[in-house]
Formats: sequence, structure tokens, C-alpha cells
Amino acid sequence: MINVDPIHFLRKEDERTRYLEHENGIHNDGYVNFLDRAIKPALKYFNKNMTGLDYGCGYAPTISKLLERVGYCCENYDPIFFPGELNKKYDFIFSTEVFEHFFHPIEEINKLVSLLKNNGLLIIMTERWEDEEQFSNWYYTRDPSHVAFYHNQTFDYICNNFLFERIYDDGSRVVILKKTGIL
Repeated sequence: MINVDPIHFLRKEDERTRYLEHENGIHNDGYVNFLDRAIKPALKYFNKNMTGLDYGCGYAPTISKLLERVGYCCENYDPIFFPGELNKKYDFIFSTEVFEHFFHPIEEINKLVSLLKNNGLLIIMTERWEDEEQFSNWYYTRDPSHVAFYHNQTFDYICNNFLFERIYDDGSRVVILKKTGIL
């Protein structure tokens, strides 16, 4: 994982402004299709009795609405737009295009682990870097709100150190991890 020096972190109000520039929402077909890259492979692991969380849902929660349409319960959380106490355990957590915004990735991953039931699923969507040459020219690093960048090996580390099993990987952006133990 590569992290931006904290002196370059955006202030909360600047983060909020940046996120409001996105054209996200249930009525944006391109955005819905983009999220389907994470939703569709995850659905095969779900049953209708499961409850989930969209961690980092942004200003226009979309995953929860898409899941509701097909009979699943998914709550919303976002530290800027939908803050609140997270004091229960979930069967699945989506974190789409969120990991790259974590100022303190280890703390955030620990929080996600604590929110998941044993055998719960963590569905992560974040573009991964491949090598130093690609990284140096990568558009993903030019977004000032992106402060943490993940490599395939980062997910090996997460699995080994946070007791997850990687059960799905599209090879570039979407990873589904299954919680296999209690830390």
C-alpha cells in the first residue's frame, strides 16, 4: 500500500466539496452500472435474511436502494453525509470507492472487521496499482481526496492479518473477502 503524506490530506469541508462534485445516484445509469461490478458478484453469496451496510455511501446512497429493489436490507453510513453510531454487526458490508479515501487504513479496516459477523462479507471496490511505472502516471493518484493506494499484495496482507479469505477477485477493482475468524 502507498499512502499520501498527511500534510496533503484534505480538510473535512474540502473533502465534502470534492465528493459533491461526483454525479452519483440511483438515477445515473453509468454509476449504477459501475456499482453493479461489485453488487452482481456479491449477490451469489447473499440470502434474504442478511442485513448489510454501505460503508461510505456518499451523499446519494445507491447500493442500499439497488439491493432493496431485489429484496435485501442494507443500511447507509458515511462519516460526512450519513454519520451515526455503528453499534451492530452486519452480514455484509460494501465499501465501494472508499478505501482510497482512508486517512488511517488500518484503523478503518479494524472498524470494518468489528462490524462484520463471523463469516460476514466485505465487498471492496478500489482500483489497484500494478507497478511503479504505472503508479507514477496513474490518473487515480491525481484526485486530491485519494490518499491510500492498494496493490494486489495489499489484499494478501489484509487477509492474513485481519483473518479474511479472498473469495472473489476481478483482478483490478473488486474484491470480496469473507471473515473467517475473530481477532
